[in-house]
Amino acid sequence: MSERERLAQADSGEQPWRGWGPYLSERAWGTVREDYSEHGTAWDYFPHDHARSRVYRWNEDGMAGVCDDRQLFCFALGLWNGKDSILKERMFGLGGDGGNHGEDAKDYWWYEDSTPTHSWMRWRYHYPQAAFPYEDLVRTNRLRRRDESEYELVDTGIFDDDRFWAVTVDYAKASPTDYCMLVTLANRGPDEATLHVLPTLWFRNTWSWGIPGRDHVPIILGAGNRLIGQHRGLGQIVLEGTGEPTPLCCDNETNTERLWGLKGRSAYPKDGINDHVVDGDDTVNPDIEGTRAALHYTVTVPARSETTIRLRLSLTAPPPGTTPAPALDLAGGFDTVMRLRAAEADEFFAEVIPAAAPHEAANVARQAIAGLMWGKQFYHFDVEQWLSGDPGSKPPPGRRHGRNSAWWHMNSFDVISMPDPWEYPWYAAWDLAFHCVSIARVDPGFAKSQLLLLLREWYMHPNGQIPAYEWAFGDVNPPVHAWAALRVFEIDGGWDHDFLARVLHKLLLNFTWWVNRKDVHGNNVFEGGFLGLDNVGPFDRSAALPVAGVLEQSDGTGWMAMYALNLLDMAVRLAIHDHTYEDVATKFFEHYAYIGMAAYQQGLWNDEDSFFYDVLRLPDGAKLPLKVRSVVGLLPLAATSTLTAVTLSRLPELAARVRWFQHRRPEYAEIVGSRRLSGDGRQQRLLAMVGQEQLMRILARMLDEDEFLSPYGLRTLSRSHLEKPFTIWLGGSDFTVGYEPAESTSGLFGGNSNWRGPIWMPTNYLLIEAVREFATFYGDDLLVEYPTRSGKKVTLTEVADDLSHRLISLFLPDAEGRRPIYGQSELFQTHPDWKDRIVFPEYFHGDNGAGLGAWHQTGWTALVSDLILTVYR
Repeated sequence: MSERERLAQADSGEQPWRGWGPYLSERAWGTVREDYSEHGTAWDYFPHDHARSRVYRWNEDGMAGVCDDRQLFCFALGLWNGKDSILKERMFGLGGDGGNHGEDAKDYWWYEDSTPTHSWMRWRYHYPQAAFPYEDLVRTNRLRRRDESEYELVDTGIFDDDRFWAVTVDYAKASPTDYCMLVTLANRGPDEATLHVLPTLWFRNTWSWGIPGRDHVPIILGAGNRLIGQHRGLGQIVLEGTGEPTPLCCDNETNTERLWGLKGRSAYPKDGINDHVVDGDDTVNPDIEGTRAALHYTVTVPARSETTIRLRLSLTAPPPGTTPAPALDLAGGFDTVMRLRAAEADEFFAEVIPAAAPHEAANVARQAIAGLMWGKQFYHFDVEQWLSGDPGSKPPPGRRHGRNSAWWHMNSFDVISMPDPWEYPWYAAWDLAFHCVSIARVDPGFAKSQLLLLLREWYMHPNGQIPAYEWAFGDVNPPVHAWAALRVFEIDGGWDHDFLARVLHKLLLNFTWWVNRKDVHGNNVFEGGFLGLDNVGPFDRSAALPVAGVLEQSDGTGWMAMYALNLLDMAVRLAIHDHTYEDVATKFFEHYAYIGMAAYQQGLWNDEDSFFYDVLRLPDGAKLPLKVRSVVGLLPLAATSTLTAVTLSRLPELAARVRWFQHRRPEYAEIVGSRRLSGDGRQQRLLAMVGQEQLMRILARMLDEDEFLSPYGLRTLSRSHLEKPFTIWLGGSDFTVGYEPAESTSGLFGGNSNWRGPIWMPTNYLLIEAVREFATFYGDDLLVEYPTRSGKKVTLTEVADDLSHRLISLFLPDAEGRRPIYGQSELFQTHPDWKDRIVFPEYFHGDNGAGLGAWHQTGWTALVSDLILTVYR
């Protein structure tokens, strides 16, 4: 059976091929869901030190983990090198207050492969053979200033002489509920070494919540090389391994004695296996039963050699699952499944990735998609229950008026694509929209379901707001949901009008929320707040202003013009099949025109500088432009679309309204009036916030190497602010924005805000799309100087292609074999075990392209896969 067949069966409901997958988070500690503190100090309330001993309430975490889509069971890999103070059961990193640039994972791991149904997956981890330097990492990072680099694990010297284990886990599904797993343990060091390997199976603890009817406790029994789990809702699940491991069992219960000196529910709590293996304590159940269990392997491997362990995880009986467990095939049948699924994955990606793509680019695209697939996570969060508590846990009363208290209606119990399973293990609305564009290339069914999910009534606020992210659902992300839905619709072949209609109906509510809440004066310019761009401005745009007034934002206004055009495009597509949508199209045509024109009428466009700026509107009516040349002023370019003569001929009401605007509102000519013949000789009309003159003037700045154009894409801030920072005096204080190509020295947003110079994939992607839209309208007749002052004239399509190649080149070896993302790290640049393992960082150095931020945040950086598929199509 091919991967395409499995996807079809999953979409139709015939077989649940997506039912099991890598949905286990890599970090559940330090999250809002697990925070029951008075003042929302999530990192302190549930620190890493508690994770091995304390039961989570809302989800679980682990390494190389899989679970079912209800997270009834969990499987992950535990390791111990014989020297660490604890088992390596989860990735280590620093919280927002521990690193000098915000959250920061310290381990090194890679998502090397995955099909959309997770029928084939590969995961890789490099585990030091010396004791993991937990204290050194914490202490040294705490001492570093914001203007210093982060202190990473590789900086400690722990990987010198290749003294580490290269651990690879290959997964292959024999059926939707039957995983074959091959664990490869490679000793890269110069000496023989011993590694303890603990494949671990457990049940998520929901029985201790104290909710009547939900107190049934499942059980796992150890027997030789097998663990047999029995769960009333799941059935019988068996984990079996080759060789002669020792089964170890404890309970997924909190060690209250260790943490708080109190007697607990179990004599063998959650950290029982850890204490037994590391310290030799009698902390595992001698009856070999519990709710958390592991097969304990002790393997000794010669220098520069490797060994393997075969595992199989299978659902072997329906509920109640008390029948005798069958033996699982770990021999010939196992080999067949592994071989077939690997070959089918190659076949699938050969269809997805164009044959014209060079090998290195194709490898980048495949690993980017793998990261998105591994980035799915089971996400459970009943906000009302979290706010009010339950018999098992009572939060302080102040929580009823604190974080997310207005989002009591939210009840999440879904598999969702995460920005990153460790650094950002909670969904973010605009991140998710970008994810779905790349996901649609391999699994449009899942992409559509994700976009619809956040619009459902148990997510979207009754007032129409889409939840932003877990730390503050009420924050405002850019309104890119409609844009993403259109892109997914197109990638999927443009046939699923039911999907488009469902999205449009809900986004009508959200658009109205924006108009009512974020246009204070009703003048069609918008004050969205930080809009995900964190510290791009001189002060925190989501907090109270330093002086009385209103901040009218060029990016907020550009986003809303783009939103109106997206909804217009949706309505047009639907109206061709159902004319009841035609008046919706007319409405959004007009609303777009009002927003586009308001940007000029209200002073966002600065004609002298040829740029859009945020404007501070003071109580006396005075307008103070904040002349920061940043991506804020480029984003209005994304508000671009075209109407063809064919479309207007099929929608006479819309055509009549366009004509009315043309004749009765001549001042809107630049916004709705540009017309020309397309390449096939048909007339088309450009809808854009900028006419040809403004476009050329903005592009002159955007494509200037002394401003936005970097060898690796577009910077978020003009490099001109390196020599001339923007400074303004407001409310008795100076506020400054200077060009910072890497991590920011600003303390805004906890120091994890870096929009003052680095290259970000999502904004680059949108601007490239905008250039392509202009190219579709103007054709090859319009030439621009690229780069600015180079004397070389090229078409807009050539600009878009070159910008795409610059971004793609971040990940590719250059002439010397060095990948820009790895900067000056010789280990990552030259070592055969490291140099070809690709990470997808959160953002990139504005001058040299080095990867920065969350290294494993495949998320929206996986848009590079879409760029590769586009330029090599």
